[in-house]
Amino acid sequence: MLEHTQISERRACSLVGLSRDAWRHPPQPDAHTVRLGERIHAIAMERRRFGYRRVHDMLRTEFPGTNHKKVFRLYRAQGLAVRKRNKGKKYRGERTPLVAATRVNQTWSLDFVSDSLANGRRIKCLTIADDFTHECIDIAVDLSLPGAYVTRILDQAARFRGYPEAIRTDNGPEFTCRAFMAWMQARGIQHILIQPGKPTQNAYIESFNGKFRDECLNENWFESLAQAREVIAIWRQDYNEVRPHGTIGRIPPAEFAAKHRNNIPSTTDAGSVNLQALGPLSN
Repeated sequence: MLEHTQISERRACSLVGLSRDAWRHPPQPDAHTVRLGERIHAIAMERRRFGYRRVHDMLRTEFPGTNHKKVFRLYRAQGLAVRKRNKGKKYRGERTPLVAATRVNQTWSLDFVSDSLANGRRIKCLTIADDFTHECIDIAVDLSLPGAYVTRILDQAARFRGYPEAIRTDNGPEFTCRAFMAWMQARGIQHILIQPGKPTQNAYIESFNGKFRDECLNENWFESLAQAREVIAIWRQDYNEVRPHGTIGRIPPAEFAAKHRNNIPSTTDAGSVNLQALGPLSN
């Protein structure tokens, strides 16, 4: 008001309810407050992701009795508020339509199925299937299956079958993390990502998961993780070696895969066929 009008200092202080002495002598922080502000700034610079509450926790010993509201005021006055991090961009691989496989190990499909133990603890099942033979390559069961764990399971399966040419997955974090992407790139495997919200683009594994739920998970009551692994392993063996599959001539997938291995001409040039990739399909 003093800068933009012609009124007196006495009149301006009266209008805002401020004493003339307080206007002429603004409050100065005491030595304790100055030292507290310096320590807040030092901690915030050292631990850049700490908010004012965590800074206050670290100052309790050095400044006992200091209210967290005072720490907040000094924290904000110095512009130390933590900025929110932008979410990292998800990996968006090449998306291709569902194409029927024509040979063994051409494409593997991966997905997760959830269930629970008798005590309510959730378990996850990683299902892996060959699109051509419809054989269940593996079902890994555990409480947690991060991307690095998934790559170890795939390496173990490849010891017997060889690595696939491509792997089809959804956009789950296990399949778009750095560990999984680096593993795919190191082995020269194409990553086929389905479009979000379109499970029909991963129809092979979705069909298998439906059978897995109906014939195994919904028919059994798991009391422990070890029991779940044992029961699921028995069902997987029955699915591969006994249960007939309608789309491959009503024979078990392992038998269908064996026929295609046996149909490879003996005169075939070894350089044009990856015999390791056509290795034993049932272990």
